[in-house]
Amino acid sequence: MNTALLLVDIQNDYFKGGRNELFNTDTALAHAQEALSLFREKSLPIVHIQCILQEENAAFFLPGTEGIKIHEGVKPQSNEKVIVKHTPDSFFQTELQKHLESVNVTRLVICGMMSHICIDSTVRTAHRLGYEVILLGEACTTKDLVWNDAVIPAKTVHDTFMASLQDTFAQVMDTSSLYDMM
Repeated sequence: MNTALLLVDIQNDYFKGGRNELFNTDTALAHAQEALSLFREKSLPIVHIQCILQEENAAFFLPGTEGIKIHEGVKPQSNEKVIVKHTPDSFFQTELQKHLESVNVTRLVICGMMSHICIDSTVRTAHRLGYEVILLGEACTTKDLVWNDAVIPAKTVHDTFMASLQDTFAQVMDTSSLYDMM
């Protein structure tokens, strides 16, 4: 089974000082770096997803800004594919599926940002397209949300999405579990 690592939107705008700071980004980044190191060590396919928003009213991931750059901690190497997207779903109107097919990928290990939007939509589409999906829960993060004037803490949002994806759409696991399956 050919396995690829998909790093979704690990970009500067989500980190301290960015236009849309998320919760606990340094911890998620450290786990994404661990997965990235393992895939590089084993010479397995790696795909970086980079979001650039094109809406006039977009508040972050604006073209031509530092915020759209992939974080230095997971900076792509020359042999790693970078795919630009303009919507939450990494597959929607991108070359991602075509690229994965070209390298015969059947299983995806996914991590990145934000759990409740881009990770959720990408995982669900990957499952629908027939990929076996492994989601590295601790290598993902999100932010506080507000609903009916109540703040829902980022940890609750993240845990809820991991629980909703588990078993039906993905196998959610810790990064350390990758070593046993690779």
